[in-house]
Amino acid sequence: MRLDPLTPDDFATIASLGERIWRQHYAAMISLEQIDYMLAGRYTPDKLAAYVGADDRWMYVVRDDDGAPIGYLSYALRGDGEMKLEQLYLLADRRGGGLGGRMIAHVEDHARALGCARLMLTVNKQNAGAIAVYQRRGFAVRESAVFDIGGGFVMDDYVMEKAL
Repeated sequence: MRLDPLTPDDFATIASLGERIWRQHYAAMISLEQIDYMLAGRYTPDKLAAYVGADDRWMYVVRDDDGAPIGYLSYALRGDGEMKLEQLYLLADRRGGGLGGRMIAHVEDHARALGCARLMLTVNKQNAGAIAVYQRRGFAVRESAVFDIGGGFVMDDYVMEKAL
């Protein structure tokens, strides 16, 4: 596995991966209408461009050893000594082999290097597999939260954190 920093040439790759991963993974948790709404607003060139060359947020294309894109990862500084793991996605056939743990370790290392004391994330309450992965990596539920994301949709999540 390698992590390649996002470039404008990767925008279509991220959008394509998002479509594949989200439709497969989230269909049992949220409506297809909500998936469409979230995908339409999340992977636009202007949203992705915010990560290119930024000093407070990072996005990587995850590639296998042959260079094929298999997932993506993003995280950002939140202030007050906290880093937020925003996105960690892998194609279904690439999960369960330790890649997610290596991706989390990358974020933890970067957060520590920047002096962050905590790493936090939000995860859908029904996403039992991801919650279990995060718990194995030392995360604990900080709170339960419902976020209004517009369009009549909400995200019903756990906010999880890990001391670094």
